[in-house]
Amino acid sequence: METLNGLKRTHYCGDLRESNINEEVVLMGWVQKKRNLGGLVFVDLRDRSGLCQIIFDTDVNAEAFAKAEKLGSEYVVAVKGKVAERSSKNPNMPTGDIEVFATELKILNKSETPPIYIKDDDNVSEELRLKYRYLDLRKPSMQKNLMLRSRVAGIVRNYLTENNFCEIETPFLIKPTPEGARDYLVPSRVNEGKFYALPQSPQLFKQLLMVSGMDRYFQIVKCFRDEDLRADRQPEFTQIDCEMSFVEEEDVRAIMEKMIQRIFKEVLNVEVTLPLPVMPYSEAMERYGSDKPDTRFGYELTNISDIVANCGFGVFANATKKGMSVRGINVEGKAEEFTKKQIGKLEDHAKTYKAKGLAWMKVGANREVTSPIAKFFTEEEMTAILDRMNAKEGDLLLFVADKDSVVFDALGQVRLEVARRLGLLNNNEYKMLWVTEFPLFEEDEETGRFIAKHHPFTSPIDEDLDKLESKDKASLRAKAYDIVINGYEVGGGSVRIFNSDVQKRMFSALGLSDEEAYEKFGFLLDAFKYGTPPHAGIAFGLDRLIMILAGTTNIKDVIAFPKNQSAVCPMTNAPAVADEDQLKELSIKLDLEDKE
Repeated sequence: METLNGLKRTHYCGDLRESNINEEVVLMGWVQKKRNLGGLVFVDLRDRSGLCQIIFDTDVNAEAFAKAEKLGSEYVVAVKGKVAERSSKNPNMPTGDIEVFATELKILNKSETPPIYIKDDDNVSEELRLKYRYLDLRKPSMQKNLMLRSRVAGIVRNYLTENNFCEIETPFLIKPTPEGARDYLVPSRVNEGKFYALPQSPQLFKQLLMVSGMDRYFQIVKCFRDEDLRADRQPEFTQIDCEMSFVEEEDVRAIMEKMIQRIFKEVLNVEVTLPLPVMPYSEAMERYGSDKPDTRFGYELTNISDIVANCGFGVFANATKKGMSVRGINVEGKAEEFTKKQIGKLEDHAKTYKAKGLAWMKVGANREVTSPIAKFFTEEEMTAILDRMNAKEGDLLLFVADKDSVVFDALGQVRLEVARRLGLLNNNEYKMLWVTEFPLFEEDEETGRFIAKHHPFTSPIDEDLDKLESKDKASLRAKAYDIVINGYEVGGGSVRIFNSDVQKRMFSALGLSDEEAYEKFGFLLDAFKYGTPPHAGIAFGLDRLIMILAGTTNIKDVIAFPKNQSAVCPMTNAPAVADEDQLKELSIKLDLEDKE
């Protein structure tokens, strides 16, 4: 193998154009493809900027030609040569108008045959892509995503700095606190039997920074949650974390939506009209069955519970008698695109979200209804249903009956699945809104206890503050707000509790005694004694935002080294077994069950 020996790169492969004709250049990169035509060897040379065609001509430089004949895929080379106009231009390549006639070639490193192709359409399994991630990252699409991520981080830093935010780092080794998801625990060697936790967010520290008078803080920071994974979730993720003093909810929303506006303009040249629409949580659930509604298409939910309360169809009637609801969506004009088998698949989809079934009706000419349940309704009831659903010929009506939480979840997901199957989810269209007035509490299905919907430092709206001690916790609303883009929660925040007495009342409402609250959050309660300003903040999911900007639906596509669905890194095999000496130093003894 050769060394550079003083040779300096002058250009990136993808940057050469007709304006560079007759220039002597030095390029470095990987061999994408080689074609030997006898006296000529054509090589497509690749670096992160793109491809450039290199020609090795035995008449120009016989030594370089002889070396070029030995080149293989993914060899690392340095090439010196002269830029010329390409005789057979390629309009599909940015560098398709030029080529480089090589006068010198250095083979810097050879490559074995790669286990995956270095091209975007390789169709290899995700597990293999993650195992050989360093090769997967050579693909143009992956490099484009990582450069996009870097660019967005730069835009964010510039914008927030311009708006008087100060970038401050907060600790990774913190005290375990009950903030929602499970903590990742880190044993302490010097404090035997004690553990740090990796932060689920910098929540408490950024509030303490407001107590300290920093006024405006931000951080692009890693966070950690030990929770089940999915396509848009990872155990370690990156937040754009922000906090502001002496502000109210509207102030936070105004400054942050301008940041989103700038990102979309600079990255995609997409104009975002401000202010963004604002929708209360209750309206989002009623209309879309989701607190992160995708508003790129219709098919909104409609409540028909009152119409079917006494109908002959037992599933509907019994649901309403138990205080549950019956809701439907109208897939307008698409009845013929869904066979009974396809509707059955939609029903299976609904059942994965705890629905017991999915009733359906197809509307024909003169509003004649085809449905296995049509016979159970009187003419008046059927007319009322069709009127309420705004049904006309060619429409497909889909219904779920159950408790509200199940109806919203199942029917909201069926709505999205219908849109996917009909090709309505255009990744080049962006619909944004704020969802506000979230519930302050939610009921834990396992314990029946009320827990904080966001976190226990979220302020109730002013008119609900006096209800903190009431039993009707489900009705309390929070000064919380999420920014939603195309059905994804991209950012979420809240106005914080800044009064120590209100914070104690909040802990009490969550079932924490004064002693328990002080044991877990004493440092925060102590800080609140010394003059705490009103403050509010927000955290954006950087990974999810980049995913949307990149036009992908898989968050792993925009993270350099992600984990798989089992929270394992196939490349490094993390997590791994620790050796006995390490465990002994940490005073840890494993008691693993024999699973065989």
